[in-house]
Amino acid sequence: MIPSSLRQLLDATQGQRLETWQGRQVWLARESWGELVVSLQGAQVLHFLPAPEAERLPEVDAASALQGWLWMTPTPQPLPGAIRGGIPLCWPWFANESPDGQGEMHGPARKAQWRLDATDEHEDGIELHLFPETRLHEQLIPRAVIQANAQRLHVELITEHRGTTPVKLTAALHTYLQVSHAHRCNLEGLAGARYLDKLEGFAEGVQQGEPGIRGAIDRIYQSNHEVVLDDGERRLRIAKQGSDSTVVWHPDQELPPDTPAEAGHHFLCIEAACTRLDPVWLVPGAQHLLATIISREDTP
Repeated sequence: MIPSSLRQLLDATQGQRLETWQGRQVWLARESWGELVVSLQGAQVLHFLPAPEAERLPEVDAASALQGWLWMTPTPQPLPGAIRGGIPLCWPWFANESPDGQGEMHGPARKAQWRLDATDEHEDGIELHLFPETRLHEQLIPRAVIQANAQRLHVELITEHRGTTPVKLTAALHTYLQVSHAHRCNLEGLAGARYLDKLEGFAEGVQQGEPGIRGAIDRIYQSNHEVVLDDGERRLRIAKQGSDSTVVWHPDQELPPDTPAEAGHHFLCIEAACTRLDPVWLVPGAQHLLATIISREDTP
C-alpha cells in the first residue's frame, strides 16, 4: 500500500502530471500500461503497479498488502528527511562508507532535488531521465533512467567521471519490495554465495541452501545472479547490471522510527549494489551503470 494521501492524488490522475505531496514534487502516471510515481527528491521511484495486476485488484482481498510492487512507509518523515520506501538511490557511497567516514548515511543523492529532463513515451511504456539540480560530487556526475511498462520496472543509476583523478565509488538501488509478510519470504539464487553479515560485525559466511526470512537479516551477498522472491502470494524476479553485491535487509522488530509496526512486516529490501566487496574505481572519462530490473517470474 502507498500512503492514502498519495493514493488519492494518483486516483485523480489521468495520464501524467506533476503534483506536490508532503512538500515534495512528485511525478504521477496512470496509463494503459499501469501506474508509476517518482519523487523529484532523490529521483526516487515510490510506486509501481503494472496494468495486469491493477486489473486484478478488485479480486484481491482488501487485507492483502500486494497492491503494488514497491513498499512505502505510511508515515514518511518531513523534509529535509528522505522517504523510506520505493527505490532510494544510495550514491556516491553505500551505507556509512564515505571516503572520510563523516558523510551522511547512503550519500547525498537520496535527499537532493533532481529535475526531470526528458520523458520518452513508447507504445507500451515510458522512460524518464533525471539529473540532480546541484553538484553532488567534485568529480562524478550521476543521472537516473527509469523505464516502466506492463511487464517490468527497470531503474538505472549512471555515474560519469568528469574529473582528473581516479575515484572509488560504492552505490545501491535500495529497493523496498512489497510482500504479504516478511517472514513468509523465501529467496532463490543465493545458494552458495559468500556473504558479510552486518548483524554479526561483518562476519563472513557462505549461504547454505536458499535463504528464508524468519527474523532480522542484513547481509551483503557477493553475487551477480538474479534473485527470485517468493512471498507465498507472488513471485518476483530481481535481475541487475553492474553489481556484484546483493544486499538483503529486514530489521524485524527493530523498525526505524518512521515505520509503524503494522506496516513494517510488509517489506523486504533486495538491493543491487556495489559495496566494500566490489567497489568501483572510475578513471577520468569512464562511466558505470548500476541497474535493477524487476518483473514477475511468469513474464516472458
